[in-house]
Amino acid sequence: MPWISKIRWMSVPQRIAAILWITFLMAGVATGVFFSAIDPLELQYCVSFPEVSRTAAYSIGFLLFWLLTSSAALLSVFFVYPPDPDEDQS
Repeated sequence: MPWISKIRWMSVPQRIAAILWITFLMAGVATGVFFSAIDPLELQYCVSFPEVSRTAAYSIGFLLFWLLTSSAALLSVFFVYPPDPDEDQS
C-alpha cells in the first residue's frame, strides 16, 4: 500500500483539519437524522434543561454530535497513525 507511506506522516495540523471537516459533515447528517425523528420541544419533558427554542436545540444537538464524532475520530487517528519517529521531539 504505497499511499499509506504518504498519508502516515501528514503533519498534525493537516490531520486535525481533515478530521474536523469530515466530522463536521457527519455531525450535520447525524443532526438531520436525529431531529427528523425527534422534535426538540418534546425533549423538554425528558430532560431538565431551561426552555430553549427549536433553533437553539438544533444548534446544541449539532455541537454535541460534532463533539462526539470528532473525539472518536481524533482518538482513532491518534492510535492508528503514531507520530513520525524521525521528527525531533525536543
